[in-house]
Amino acid sequence: MDLKMFLVFTAFLLHATLGFPIQENYENSTTTTEPTEVTTQEDIYESPLPTETDSEDDVIFNRILKVNKDSSQFLQEGDIVPKRSRSAINCRHCNWPQSSDGIVRVPYVLDPTYEESHIKGILDAMAEFEALTCINFVKRKTERDYISIKSADGCWSNYGKVGGGQTVSVMKGGCMWKGVIQHELEHALGFLHEHSRSDRDNHVKIMWEYISPADRPDFRKFENSNNLGLPYDYSSVMHYGPYTFTNTTGQATIVPIPDGSVHIGQRHGLSNLDVAKINKLYNCSRCSTILDAVSGSLRSANHPRNYSDNTNCVWLIRTRSGKIFLHFEAFELQTTRGCQGDYVKVYDGSSKSSAVLMDKTCGSKIPNDIVASSNLMLVEFVTDGAGTASGFQAAFTTVRIQRKSGTHN
Repeated sequence: MDLKMFLVFTAFLLHATLGFPIQENYENSTTTTEPTEVTTQEDIYESPLPTETDSEDDVIFNRILKVNKDSSQFLQEGDIVPKRSRSAINCRHCNWPQSSDGIVRVPYVLDPTYEESHIKGILDAMAEFEALTCINFVKRKTERDYISIKSADGCWSNYGKVGGGQTVSVMKGGCMWKGVIQHELEHALGFLHEHSRSDRDNHVKIMWEYISPADRPDFRKFENSNNLGLPYDYSSVMHYGPYTFTNTTGQATIVPIPDGSVHIGQRHGLSNLDVAKINKLYNCSRCSTILDAVSGSLRSANHPRNYSDNTNCVWLIRTRSGKIFLHFEAFELQTTRGCQGDYVKVYDGSSKSSAVLMDKTCGSKIPNDIVASSNLMLVEFVTDGAGTASGFQAAFTTVRIQRKSGTHN
C-alpha cells in the first residue's frame, strides 16, 4: 500500500466506527459529523467543494417558491398546474404505462435553449430514477404522450400523465438543482406534496395562524389519498419546508409531531421512501437503497450466509460533501469467466451511466479501496442462478484530501 492510500485508510479507520447494520429500512439516516480530512505530501490536492451555507441548504420547496413568485402560470400548492380535479396520490388512468419488460418509459424532449451544463444536470437527475426505480426517461421519438422539459417562468409541472405533450418547467438559473428537477419530475409521475396525504395530521401540525388566507388552500389534504401503505416521509423531496408560505418571519407553518425538532424537507434528491413509493405505485421490482450518512456499511443479503440467486441490487451512497471512501471488509462471490455471473461493480456517481470505479469483480480476493471523485457513489450487486457464496461487506466514509500547503507551487 503506497503512502497516499495508507494515510487515507488510517484516517478512515480512526474516523468511523463501522458497526453500522445494513440499512434495509426505508428511513433516511442523518448526521452532522464532519468528513475526515487527510493531509499528505502527495500531489493529490483537490479543489475545494462549494461550501454549503444556510441559503444553499434551503429545502427544495423554498427554492421553488422563490423562483415561482414571478411566474405568470397559475399554480396550485406553489408548483402544480391545475389540469384536473383529482388526487395524484390516488389518481386513476394517470400513470405512465409499464412495458412488458417491467420498465416504465417516459418519453421527453428538452428545450433547445438549454446549455450543456443544464442538460447534464437534468440527465443526472433522471439517471438517478433509472438506477433506483423502474422509471426510465427516454428521448421522445413519435410517442403521443410525453413530457416537454422547458426553461419557462419557474419550476412547475402537471401531475400524472395528462396526455399529449405536457410541460415540466425547469428554468435556467432558478431550478437547476437535482432535488428541484426530481421534485417536478415526481409531480409528472403522479405524486403530490407529502403534506397533502390523508394521514398528515398524525405526523405534522399545520399552523394556520401563520398562513395567510390566500395560501391556505395550498395546505389542503386529500382525504381519499392512497398512501400506498408506506410511512409518512419527513425527508421526502416532495415535502414542504417548515416555513413554507409563512406570513410571520421565524414562525413555522408545518411542525412535526410529536417531536417538533424532526427535520422536514431537503434538497439533495430522492429519499428512500420516495423511491419506495415510486416502485410501489408503478409495480416496480427493484432492490435499491440510499445511504446518506457520513459513514456506514452495506452488505449483500444474508451475509455472512450465502446470498440468493438472481439478485440485482444497488446502493446509492450520497453524502453531504467531500469524497466517498469505500473499503471492502469481506468478499466472496462465485467465480465465472469475466465475472459475467455474480459480480460487484462500482460507479463514480449516482447512476450506471457514470464512470466506472471498479468493473465487474468476483472471486474471493478483497478488492482495493476505492475513492470517488465526489460525494456520490453507486454500488451494484448482481447474481445469476448458477450458485452462491457468502457475498460481501463494505464500509464507507467521507474524506477530504488535501496536500500540505507550500509543498507544491
